[in-house]
Amino acid sequence: MGKRTLDIIISVVGLSLTAPILIICSILIRITMGKPIFYKQVRPGKNEVPFTLIKFRTMTNQQDLNGVPLPDELRKTKIGSFIRSTSIDELPQLYNVLKGDLSIVGPRPLLMEYLKLYNAEQRKRHSVKPGITGLAQVKGRNALSWEKKFEYDVWYVNNQSMKLDLYIIVKTILKVLLRKNVNAYNHTTMYKFKGTKS
Repeated sequence: MGKRTLDIIISVVGLSLTAPILIICSILIRITMGKPIFYKQVRPGKNEVPFTLIKFRTMTNQQDLNGVPLPDELRKTKIGSFIRSTSIDELPQLYNVLKGDLSIVGPRPLLMEYLKLYNAEQRKRHSVKPGITGLAQVKGRNALSWEKKFEYDVWYVNNQSMKLDLYIIVKTILKVLLRKNVNAYNHTTMYKFKGTKS
């Protein structure tokens, strides 16, 4: 069985089994946070080709008097925090997998603005299709430094196998059930990557 075949099977089965959760979350987000229900952002895919990533929204759109979004801590809600801590916000990405934008396993697709900040070694993470989960996620997720995450990403690229993918999928399920390392220390979301100093 090839990687793409496995991606299609898991995404179809996953979307089918989680349909009730997707519907309930959509309704709760609409009631508590309003529109839009989904958070969409352009991210770099394989070979840095952009695609639109889809997730459930977990924070409000509140802004200050200058139109700047308030800090994450002030915009998060109880429903949003629960959706994020249980990784339910990631479920809509199964649609990205079905479309072929993502794989189930691969380096996480990060921000477009980071492309100019990677060194040559870190850039290798884009030589494969990005994933919903990856080696860095099962090794520590947001508790890791950016440099350590990229080390794991590149190691994955250089050592890909179906056995490794299945290991990462099983470890991811265990991590999600235990709800470990969702936040980076006291940050609601991971702090921004600013480049690696030589």
